[in-house]
Amino acid sequence: MSRFLHVVAAERVKIGRLPIWLLVAVSPLMAALIGVFVNLDTPATAEGSKWPMLLGAMTMLHAVLLLPVLAGLLSAWVCRYEHAGGGWKQLLALPVTRTTVYAAKLTMVVGLLGVCQLLLLLAVWLVGSYLGISEPFPWKMMLTSITGGWLACFPIAALQLGASLGWSSFGLPLALNVSLTVPNLLILNSAKIAPFYPWAQPFLAMMPGTQQSTAALLLPIESLILTVSGSFIVFLCAGLLYFVRKEI
Repeated sequence: MSRFLHVVAAERVKIGRLPIWLLVAVSPLMAALIGVFVNLDTPATAEGSKWPMLLGAMTMLHAVLLLPVLAGLLSAWVCRYEHAGGGWKQLLALPVTRTTVYAAKLTMVVGLLGVCQLLLLLAVWLVGSYLGISEPFPWKMMLTSITGGWLACFPIAALQLGASLGWSSFGLPLALNVSLTVPNLLILNSAKIAPFYPWAQPFLAMMPGTQQSTAALLLPIESLILTVSGSFIVFLCAGLLYFVRKEI
């Protein structure tokens, strides 16, 4: 455990030299800009629904496109240092296992995604305060949405980390992730495909009401958990097995 924590600390130092924190804040900032222009005072607005409406509007772009893309971008960033100048040989010459290195890098990716989600939570609260929402802040609903979206990114992060470990090019893993994220715009309209498409899960998990069933797709929470956990285990095992056997 101590070696794992040391590797995580080293990873944090390495990413501190890169403008990666700016990337983490981009999506929450864009969501905040969208939220400022949301009209919550319509005749159809029910009492107690302003916070869910604001959350739904702010997470639309964030969960459908930006958050999945960010998972791939962060995975590529945490491997960039080693791909440059023979960094893998230097790292693996240390008394640490490849499993420890893989786990540390995945921990950094999901940790940064968690920071992004917390920034989004802060953005929702700030925008709601700016818009003058007098309803109590629904902490349970918000935290469930934020946590669900974060957990739904785990399979994407695991797959993208495996791709980034295998390809020295920064652009190839990112291009792969974008090509798998963009179809969300169509797949989310399919009740048959969306519940089983990993890149659609952040949206399904974050939209208000999806924790019990998706508003449009009526997805049971059991299916959502099965899709997320199942794909995460597959991508995690495949990426780790490839990295352990890869010749450096």
